[in-house]
This record gives sequence, structure tokens and C-alpha cells, in this order.
Amino acid sequence: MIRLDGGTFRMGSNDHYPEEAPAREVTVDPFAIDEIPVTNAAFAAFVRDTGYVTLAETAPDPKDYPGADPALLHPGSSVFTPPTQYPIKPDPMLWWSYVAGADWRHPQGPVSTIDDIMDHPIVHVAYEDAQAYAAWAGKRLPTEAEWEFAARGGLQGAAYAWGDELAPEGKMLANYWQGPFPRSNLCLDGYERTSPVRSFPANGYALFDMIGNVWEWTSDLYDVFAPQAKPCCTPEGNAGNGEFPRMVIKGGSHLCAENYCQRYRPAARYPQTVDTSTSHMGFRCASD
Repeated sequence: MIRLDGGTFRMGSNDHYPEEAPAREVTVDPFAIDEIPVTNAAFAAFVRDTGYVTLAETAPDPKDYPGADPALLHPGSSVFTPPTQYPIKPDPMLWWSYVAGADWRHPQGPVSTIDDIMDHPIVHVAYEDAQAYAAWAGKRLPTEAEWEFAARGGLQGAAYAWGDELAPEGKMLANYWQGPFPRSNLCLDGYERTSPVRSFPANGYALFDMIGNVWEWTSDLYDVFAPQAKPCCTPEGNAGNGEFPRMVIKGGSHLCAENYCQRYRPAARYPQTVDTSTSHMGFRCASD
């Protein structure tokens, strides 16, 4: 883990999506955070030690999903499925499929494996799965403020974790989608899906993969507008509504593109329900 002294920084942004505003000064206490996202190898060690079964490997309870299609009430998870028909309808739900048998061991479905990608970030982990791993490791999930403080790497107010240009001198500094999403991924960064951790340069705090590759869970409940955090202390999680609480996820993923979901930035934030797992969402841990 990387130990950070904490301090006051400018959190959020007034220049992009409205839920990131207002930009404001926030202070975080000293904390430590994992150098890399939790990998398939690390999660496999956790499962071997505990026998843990993820939410994606467990059949959904019909009582939790009244009126749901019974065909969907099988163990599985959400997998990105690029559209094959044109023109493309502007509905993200058409780009995702609930795939029976998709889970952390089988990221693209039951016939896929992680044998050759053990150094890639874990995916298909719901919030409770991330919490379970963190508890086993003697750690916890980072707060949204801690995560953003770490992602900025000491750069105050920069748009990206490395500065104000997405690809300085044409160099890709994170795993994100190049080309018109979701039609064509040019893979200029070398990767169609996830990439091995440490494939791109570390930020100013020696942290890898804070941007792109996979979204990362935080411990903060999501609110539509960013919290009016006080600069005197570490902000607490925000209250959420709905049958399934929504948590803040950060960092963007390999599916973020210039023409869609420009959330490969430290200030970007997105809500995700706690019961959801996907092929582009993982986590890293923190500790006091």
C-alpha cells in the first residue's frame, strides 16, 4: 500500500458533468491505499482461503425482483456487448447483456476464463463482494474523497490524473476507449478490454490504474449532487434513496470515450447499485 499524508485539495469540477459540481476544498486525514486495483490473482487467493461466493455466482432471489423475467434469475452478471445493428440506438441498455454464468472467473461468460489474465483487475464484483475482500485483507474501501485525493496524485485542479491533456503528444496514459463509442474501438492503447495492472505510468503518488481500466467502488453512498463537504474533516458518505442503495464509483473504465462517458477523470463520479456487477467494474482497498 501507499501511505498518503492527507491534506486539503480541490475536489470535484465545475467544467464537466453536473454531479461533479461544485468544485470545493476538502480535507482528508492520512490514509493508505492500494498501489493497484485488486487483481484476479489476489481475489483468487481470497476465495481459496475463505470459500467466498460472489453475488454473480448466486442465483437472484425472486422476492427481490418482482415481475422479473425468470430467465434472468440465474447466476450471472452484466457483460458489455457491442451493438451489431445500425444505426445505433442511443440506449446504453442495448449495449449490455445479462449473461448467465458470467462471473469473476468467467468475465465474458461461462466459456471464458481468467487463466491468462491473472494480473488484470478483478471484475464482476458487487459492493458486498468488494467489502468482503477488504475485510479479509484487514482493509476497507476508500471514501470518495480519499479516492479522488489519491487519483489526483498531488495535481491540484488538473482535468486528468496526469495533467490537462487527455493524450499529451499522442501518448495514451490510461486504458480507455479510442474511437467512436460503441461502434469502433481502435485500441490505440493496446487493449480491447481490461489490461494488466501497471501497464500505464503511475501518477504522482506512485499509484497505478486510478484512471480507466475498471471503475472502482468507494464506500460513499451516491447523491445526485456532489456533497457540500466541509474542509475541516474527512467527509462522510452521503445518504441515498431507493430499494437498492447506490454507491459512488470512480475512475472510469476501458469503455469511457471522448464521445461518450468522459469519466476518465479524478473528479468524475457515477452511481452504481450495490447489487450490480459488471465486466468493467472492480475496486481497490484503503486503510487508516
